Amino acid sequence: MYKRDTLVDRLIALGYLKTPAVIEAMREVKREFFLPPDFERYAYADSPLPIGGEQTISAPHMVAIMCEAAELSEGQSVLEIGAGSGYHACVTAHITKTMIYSVERLAELAHSAKANLNRAGCRNVRVIVGDGTEGYEKEAPYDRVIVTAGAPDIPQPLLEQLKVGGKLLIPVGSRYSQELTRITKVEGDIEIEELGGCVFVPLIGKYGWPG
Repeated sequence: MYKRDTLVDRLIALGYLKTPAVIEAMREVKREFFLPPDFERYAYADSPLPIGGEQTISAPHMVAIMCEAAELSEGQSVLEIGAGSGYHACVTAHITKTMIYSVERLAELAHSAKANLNRAGCRNVRVIVGDGTEGYEKEAPYDRVIVTAGAPDIPQPLLEQLKVGGKLLIPVGSRYSQELTRITKVEGDIEIEELGGCVFVPLIGKYGWPG
């Protein structure tokens, strides 16, 4: 049986985890609550795992990378694209202490994510069924937009729903490999940083890959 603290300590030693708030969230949120029963024993193995619908829960080191790269802090408004199991949103919510809006295109996954979040006692994540490439305009603008699927390009609606000074984190590339990209919105322009290679499931939708 893998242990949560052992995993977190390893991620710190490897340099994936650096910020106290992110470290605390990774220690507190129980990943086993977000996995199918057959995979709960592998909750603290540092690997992606299947969650149904041909989707996966990201490896813990990738969740750490994403949370650190998003530069999350308490009080921020956050939109997540791709709820999946709900784990990433729960970690994010633990850091920001605000309501996280998470859009999931697959209704069945959205339903299970809600159940997982309830089991974990995470009350400040709202899961919405919809096309994540169109964002969630109702609660815009956002300080942070975090996309947990690989896109062919940056969806324009997500940029439009980002506050000036806000950051959008998104894997951009092919269906099979991407570059983790951080976009900072400035007055009348954007600044783009490439943070390294990654592999996510495809972002399906109007402004993503065709289904």
